[in-house]
Amino acid sequence: MDIRNIYCVGRNYRLHAEELGNEVPASPMLFTKPTHAIASMESGSLVIPTGQGAVHYEAELVFAVGRAYEPGMRPDDLITHFTVGLDLTLRDVQETIKKKGLPWLPAKGFRNSAVLGRWLDYPGLDNVSAHAFGLRLNGAEAQRGLMQDMVFGLQRLIDFTGSAYGLGAGDLLFTGTPAGVGALSDGDELEVWWNEDELGRATVKTEG
Repeated sequence: MDIRNIYCVGRNYRLHAEELGNEVPASPMLFTKPTHAIASMESGSLVIPTGQGAVHYEAELVFAVGRAYEPGMRPDDLITHFTVGLDLTLRDVQETIKKKGLPWLPAKGFRNSAVLGRWLDYPGLDNVSAHAFGLRLNGAEAQRGLMQDMVFGLQRLIDFTGSAYGLGAGDLLFTGTPAGVGALSDGDELEVWWNEDELGRATVKTEG
């Protein structure tokens, strides 16, 4: 898949916003990651940086756009594939730059911070919404979410992003993470899943 733009939605699950002490936004809060941040779980390992504080996992449903957005389009008109990914975050860095009012790029855009599981053909919004997704950390469930718990649903995210910034073939949309985020350590075993089916597995390795 030729990936172009990576849009990510912050604070889109109420309990996650609360666990980090953040207000729930009144409209979608977007940030981007460079394509150099992409990492595939198919390699079996995930390299994360050290020396910059905690690296947190955030499991998210990720949707791939297959055509240019036009007003009035439904998700089923636009999306071709989906997976579960990880929006990795340098949490200590993020907290520092938030206090200074600086952009989030250093905390969100580092290499290997946009982790992708195995792509599935998009079966329609009703089907995706009917099943949970999440992350297992060292064999134990760390996160579990349902699209119904999103503050802003997929239609709202598509309309907002498409109108404000544009959406086209090759764009990805990370849709936010449920509660349960935490820090990664060297040797941690990660497994992302949807509808109880494994979509990716990787071992964490620290570097730097």
